[in-house]
Formats: sequence, C-alpha cells, structure tokens
Amino acid sequence: MKLNTNLTAQAGTAALVLAAATTAAYGADNNSPSWLDNTISPVSNPIYFEDAKINSEVHPVYMYHFLPDTFNFYGGKVPLGGDVQVMAVQLRYALTDRLAIIATKDGYVQFQPDHTLAGRYGWADLAAGLKYALVDDKDNQLLVTPGLTVTVPTGSTDVWQGHGSGEENVFVSAEKGFNKFHVLGNLGFIVPNDFDQDTAQLHYSLQLDYYVHQYFIPFVALNGETILSNGKQKLLGVVPLNTEGYDLINFGSSEAAGTTQLTLGGGIRSRLTKNIDVGAAYEAGVVHPVGIFDSRVTVDVIWRF
Repeated sequence: MKLNTNLTAQAGTAALVLAAATTAAYGADNNSPSWLDNTISPVSNPIYFEDAKINSEVHPVYMYHFLPDTFNFYGGKVPLGGDVQVMAVQLRYALTDRLAIIATKDGYVQFQPDHTLAGRYGWADLAAGLKYALVDDKDNQLLVTPGLTVTVPTGSTDVWQGHGSGEENVFVSAEKGFNKFHVLGNLGFIVPNDFDQDTAQLHYSLQLDYYVHQYFIPFVALNGETILSNGKQKLLGVVPLNTEGYDLINFGSSEAAGTTQLTLGGGIRSRLTKNIDVGAAYEAGVVHPVGIFDSRVTVDVIWRF
C-alpha cells in the first residue's frame, strides 16, 4: 500500500511539472517577438490602401487636400484653388487571428474652392467589408490578405456622394518583411453597380518603410488608379471630365477611360505605445492630368485593442 502511495505521489508530481513546463513554453511562444511587431499600417490613401495585418482598432483620419490652381477638364480649363478637408474614423475588428470586419469609409467632407465653384459640405458614403489573412508565413515574413468592401451611397450629393447604386472593391494586400525593412502593397478593382453613374477602376498602392526606432519609422508611398470604363456623368451636369476623384469621389466621368492618376509621397509613423500609433504623410500628383489632386497631407491615430 505504501509503495502504491509513493508511486501515485511521484506520478502526480511529474504531471504537475510537465503541465507547468508546457504552460511556460506556450506563454513564452505567445509573448515572443513577431516580425509584424515592427511593421506599420499605411497613412496615405486610407480608403483603399488596406493593411495586410488583422487587427482590432479605432483609426481616426484627417486629410487636408489641396486643389490645383487650374482645373483641366475635357475640352477646357477653369481656375480653382482652395482645399478639401475630410474628417473620418475607420474601424476594424478581428473576429479571429485571420478574419476581420473592416469599416473603411465614412466621415464629413468640406469642399472649399477659391474660384469657379461654391463651397460644399456634407457626409461621405459608407463602406465596410471583410478581409482574411490567406497566407501567414512567419518563417518567410510574408502576409497575404484578400478582402472585399461594399460602398453604400448614403452620403451627401453636395460633395459628390450618395449617387449611383454603390460599388464593390475586391482587393488583395500583401506584406513582405526583411527584418527592419518592409514592403507593403495593395491591388484592387472597383466595380460599380451602375456603370452609368460610376466608373470601374483599378487601384494600386505600394509602401516601403524602415523601422529605425519606435518613434521614427519613415516610409515612401506610391498610390495610383487606372480608369477602366466611362460613366455618363458630367460635372454640374454640363462639364465632361477626363479624370476621376481618386479615393474619395467617383464622379462617373464620361471621358476618363484609360486615364492613369498617380501620387507619390512619404511620411513618418511613430509608435507612442504598444497599442497607439500616430502618422503623417504628404503626397502629390505626379502625372497629368492631375484632375482635382494637387497635393494632400494626411494625419492619423491608430488605437489597437
């Protein structure tokens, strides 16, 4: 009986030691550094340049968009100048470590030109959807995340929102790490539900960043779109447009098919805490015609939870 008692005690002790070792190993694995810890989310083109990472976050965004002094359209030009300001809050919620709900477009728009057009104010359309991390290769520092967002035309027509029947954005984002250097890209198709009211577009973005320090993560970014179809809309009902409205506005331009619009810029992200990032970016139009895009400053805050 004494022998059995000793064997039982020894077995119980061994089981406790094994359980403690397993728990410690699991905890160490969960808390071990990841290559994603030093990566950053995009600052520029916030509506369509979706991050490949799956996070839960609140993401306030402010854009100060400079309008060109002269606005060129199909067959003419007019003086313009002024600015567009956008204040918005994006939301993302990770349902699992691979699947997230994303709300990418909302906010208030202030259109304030200096010439030709009167000031306009109103709400942006709403867009939301899902993204899924299809490839999460930690050994090769590679993340590939396709997704879909749907835009609902709930906004104010005064700021060229709320028209048409909405659109779908089918996209894929990918990120590759090289220790402290990272390459983040996004490619997507905007497919309107009404091709008379909106144009179909191919959009693409690229960001290169280098983690110098927690508080200093510089990056350069290229954003572009190629218009794939013509709509049947004219500005103010009479002006045929040969460009589109970049990420914020789909004019449904009647003469824009085949046009490519590109912006180039850079900026800095700073990781204030483990869960809070701030960022700032400047970008400018680099091909002609620039349409409504002279240049833009974007600042944001990301709070992850």
